[in-house]
Amino acid sequence: MAGVKRRRSKKGTTQGIPSQLSLFAAPDSPSVTPAVPEPAAAKVAVQTSVAQVTAQVTRHPTRIALIDGNNFYVSCERVFQPKLRGKPVVILSNNDGCVVSRSAEAKALGIPMAVPWYQIKKQAAGLGLIALSSNYTLYADMSSRMMHVLSRFSPLQEVYSIDECFLDLTGIEEAALPVLAAVMRQTIARELGLPVCVGIASTKTRAKLANHFAKKTPELQGICHLESWSRARRLEAFRNWPVNDVWGVGRRLSARLEAMGCVQVADLIRRDPKSLRQSFSVNLERTVRELRGECCIPMDPENPPRDSIQSARSFGQPVTELSDLREALTQYMTRAAEKLRADGSQAGAVEVFLKTSPFRDTSQHAPAATVPLEQPTQDTLVLVRIACETLESLYRPGYEYAKAGVRLLDLSPAGISQGDMLSKESPETEKRSQNLMETLDAIRKRFGAEACQPGTTGIRVAKHWQMQRANVSQRFTSQWDELPIAK
Repeated sequence: MAGVKRRRSKKGTTQGIPSQLSLFAAPDSPSVTPAVPEPAAAKVAVQTSVAQVTAQVTRHPTRIALIDGNNFYVSCERVFQPKLRGKPVVILSNNDGCVVSRSAEAKALGIPMAVPWYQIKKQAAGLGLIALSSNYTLYADMSSRMMHVLSRFSPLQEVYSIDECFLDLTGIEEAALPVLAAVMRQTIARELGLPVCVGIASTKTRAKLANHFAKKTPELQGICHLESWSRARRLEAFRNWPVNDVWGVGRRLSARLEAMGCVQVADLIRRDPKSLRQSFSVNLERTVRELRGECCIPMDPENPPRDSIQSARSFGQPVTELSDLREALTQYMTRAAEKLRADGSQAGAVEVFLKTSPFRDTSQHAPAATVPLEQPTQDTLVLVRIACETLESLYRPGYEYAKAGVRLLDLSPAGISQGDMLSKESPETEKRSQNLMETLDAIRKRFGAEACQPGTTGIRVAKHWQMQRANVSQRFTSQWDELPIAK
C-alpha cells in the first residue's frame, strides 16, 4: 500500500522525510528568521514537518472492497460440470429440503429462495430445472482457494462468509481501484473458474451495498466503486434501493422501518442515528452512520475465538434404535473434535441433544444434557465416550428421533488448564493423547474422513440415518478417487 516509510537515524532525525518547513510553504513566500535559537528552531521545524507529512499520509480516505461469489454453490458445480452452464440449476439444503442457491437462469424462471423442493419437484422437468444435492466438502474447498487468491491483493483481509470477504485497499490511488477490482475478477476466473463481483466504498456497509449494485446492474460489469460516483448519482441509487438490502437490516427490522416510512436506503440515511438507537439498537445507529460514510465497523482480519463448536444433522429417516444414534453422535463428535484441534482449543464441557420432528404426528421428545469435564480436553476418544454415555441417559425407546447433535462448550486455548492434584492423568498420558490425535488428523486429512474413525461409528458403509442426497456431485478437489476425468 502507498505510504511514507519512516526510519529513525542515530541522531534522532527522520530519514526519508524533508525536515524544512519550506516544503509546505508557497513557492514565492519570503524566508522568515526564526525567533528562537537555531538548534531549537531546527527541532521545531523537524517536528512540525513530520507531523504535517504524517497527516498527509494518514489522510487517505478509507477504501474497503467486498468481494462476493456469484451464486457460489452453483458456480462451484459448474466449474467441474460445464454441461450445467446456461441451464437453470438449484442447490438443495440438507436432506434435499429447500433451495439454498440458484443460477441466474433459475431466478429468471421465478424459483424463489428457500422454497421447499417438494413444492416445485413436479414442475422441474417441464421447466428444464436441474436440482443438485449440496456438496459442502466441495464448496468449502473452493472457498478456501478463493480466499487464498484474494489475500494476494491486500495484507488486511477479513473472511466474512463462505463466499465473501472484505479487503482493505486504503492508500491505493482512486483511479487504480477499478483496475485492481478487474484484475481480482480476472484472476479468480482464470485460476478457479468462479465469477465474482466487487464493491468498493468508504465503509463496510457501503461496500456491501456497492456489491449489490455491481451484481444487479449489468452495465457495471461486476464492479462498483461507489465513492467514484457523483453525489447526485449515489443519491439516485439510494432512492431506488430497498432498505431490506442493507447489511444488518433483516426481514423483521425492515418491516418495522417500512412502517415508519423508511422504505428506501435514502429514507434510512436521512434518519437521525441517535433516535434510531433509542428506538431500535446501537447496531442500527452504526449502520446508518456507515451508510453516511462514517467508519463504525472496523476490519477484523483475525477470526475471533469460538464460544462453542456444534455438529448436528437431521436424519435421512426417523431413527428409533440406540445403536444408530450412537453411530451418528460418534461421527458428529469426531467432526467437532477435529474442528476443536484445528482451532488450537480444548473443551471444558459437552452438550448432547436429541429431537423428534415437530412436523410429524408422533410423540415428541427433545432431551438435552450438558456434562462438565474434570479436565479440558481435545481428545476425540474421550469426547466420544462422554457423548455416548450421555446419550444413554437421554434415550427413550419408542420415539422417532429426527435430529441429534453435540456441542463443545467452555472452550479455552489448548494446553492451558488448572492442575488437579487428584487427577489420574499423567503428563505422559496427555502426551500420548496429543500424538495420537495428531496422527489421526494426518490420516484423515490424507486419506479421507472415513479412513480412520472411532469404533462406535460402526462398520456399515451405508447408514440409513445419514442425510438424503439423491443427486450429490463428486468431491472433485479433495478425494483422489473422485477427481474429474478428462475424456
